[in-house]
Amino acid sequence: MGAFRSFLFAPANHPRRREKAFTLGADAVILDLEDACAIPEKAASRPLVVEAMRAKRDCLGYVRVNALSTPFAHDDIVETVRQGLDGVVLPKVESAANIATADELIARMEREHGLAARAIDLLPIIESAAGMVNLREIVRASARVKRVAFGAADYTNDLNLTWTRDELELLPHRAQVVLESRAAGLESPIDTVWADVKDAEGFALSARRARALGFQGKLCIHPDQVEVVNRAFTPSEAEVARATRIVEAFAEAEAGGSSAIQLDGQFIDYPIMYAARRVLETARAIAARRRA
Repeated sequence: MGAFRSFLFAPANHPRRREKAFTLGADAVILDLEDACAIPEKAASRPLVVEAMRAKRDCLGYVRVNALSTPFAHDDIVETVRQGLDGVVLPKVESAANIATADELIARMEREHGLAARAIDLLPIIESAAGMVNLREIVRASARVKRVAFGAADYTNDLNLTWTRDELELLPHRAQVVLESRAAGLESPIDTVWADVKDAEGFALSARRARALGFQGKLCIHPDQVEVVNRAFTPSEAEVARATRIVEAFAEAEAGGSSAIQLDGQFIDYPIMYAARRVLETARAIAARRRA
């Protein structure tokens, strides 16, 4: 059961923002060598990622490398996969071959630096039509991939879609990411960033919408977004209480030979009970991450 609600981006080349990001309550911080890091500063920022990952921190630490189609990706991976790093975020993934290439590079660095095999997570971001069409193969390309993320900014640009506030144009594409993830036995995916940092209400709606569609969390580009995402993807006290009542009532009924009951006027059968159990499992996983 995954418990990744918030992935917060921070520029790898900005000391204050890099250090602060790890203190803001995100489940994971992504130090960015791609969009947030200017080309002249990419090489010099790699050792800063290594240093940051070796420091004491309260959450998981990832690095977003540059796309494999760029001249930076190889050295990004080779120079940052070290002790302390939890995962590599790979943008603009378009094929299973992309996953195989990154997996091989990461595995080589794990061997060279004495890390456990597959200690480093690989999180692909689907950001193009090619990536979506090949998603079925991508999610099955490596056991290192435990979940995928959806990137709407590049995706809508690639498909010439207008990214609106209500995000209706994203619905079929988000659903496809959830569907393929589930069919491959992966954790629920991570949803896209929200670009308008001044529209807090729109962002909160987007987060709730993503959870309802089956995502387990969301990418964040501003510190203020972390708390909103954590709240949106954490089962509320009322949800946990309701789920507990359903599971307990169903267990009692099942012990008596019944597999369908009514609770407060609602018909409860196995699918409803399984959904309630999932709420409780998610709540426990989040609580365990907080204690870790």
